[in-house]
Amino acid sequence: MTTQQMLNWYRTMLVMRLFEEKVERLFSDGVIRGTTHPATGQEAVAVGVCSVLKKGDYITSTHRGHGHFIARGGDPRRIMAEIFGKATGYSRGRGGSQFMADYRMGFLGGNGITGGSIPIATGAALSAKMKDTGKIAVCFFGDGASNQGTFHESLNLAGLWKLPVVYVCENNLYAMSTHVDKAIPIPYIADRAASYGFPGVVVDGNDLLAVREVMQAACIRARNGEGPTLVECKTYRHSGHSRGDQRIYRSREEEALWMTRAPIRRFRAVLIKRGALNQENDRHLRREARAIVTEAVRFAKQSPDPDPATLEEGVFA
Repeated sequence: MTTQQMLNWYRTMLVMRLFEEKVERLFSDGVIRGTTHPATGQEAVAVGVCSVLKKGDYITSTHRGHGHFIARGGDPRRIMAEIFGKATGYSRGRGGSQFMADYRMGFLGGNGITGGSIPIATGAALSAKMKDTGKIAVCFFGDGASNQGTFHESLNLAGLWKLPVVYVCENNLYAMSTHVDKAIPIPYIADRAASYGFPGVVVDGNDLLAVREVMQAACIRARNGEGPTLVECKTYRHSGHSRGDQRIYRSREEEALWMTRAPIRRFRAVLIKRGALNQENDRHLRREARAIVTEAVRFAKQSPDPDPATLEEGVFA
């Protein structure tokens, strides 16, 4: 782990934060239509997880997946273009905020169905094992998805067949507006892994280095043929579930408490303590991040709409 690597992770988290904030403003201003599910506050999970993956490893994401894609190396310009519905987007403007993918990167896509990506990641891991490619699959999902049938069926098979997959639960405490304590009768979602014969680990999801450490061990285990791991990352989304959510189901005091644990601020403090960051290079990295997001919006606005003649492409019936 070099100083430059740590600074790159810091910049990626800044890009993610500014990207999400910009998307929220564009939706509120009516520039982009539809809805979006920002992941502000959850940056350390995405960057910590993706920082330990190898080229070609598979990822499945969720409806809250812009940050996962950016952390994996996706081009913010094409991600923004997809949200704008433009032809230059990753799904050529057909997928929008929730359904964009790049199979060449191993990014198998977001998914608007709660828990919908869990069996997809499990299948990708099965494929990697059967073809002996050495790849692993990483599956992001939320705390609400851990109550879906697909979660239990997928983890059962993954444990039975010792598949090379890491299940990453981003426990941000709320499934839409329902607190996790009202939906799950055990303190830790990670404990559910024991039912399927593999380890479950709980980690502070707002601590990038802690997430990395846990993921490194899980990925080594998967690559060595020892089977899956369930990693529960305790985190918090700063915004509402989606655009227009006024967050009336939680208190401002709770939000203020979690703001003191915000991941970017915490990692910034680590970098300063280690002598890797000072005011000058902090300003430089923030300027770079702002420029990346500004360019993404410019690219999206100037990109063409999809050609109506291609309307039926990719449609299967």
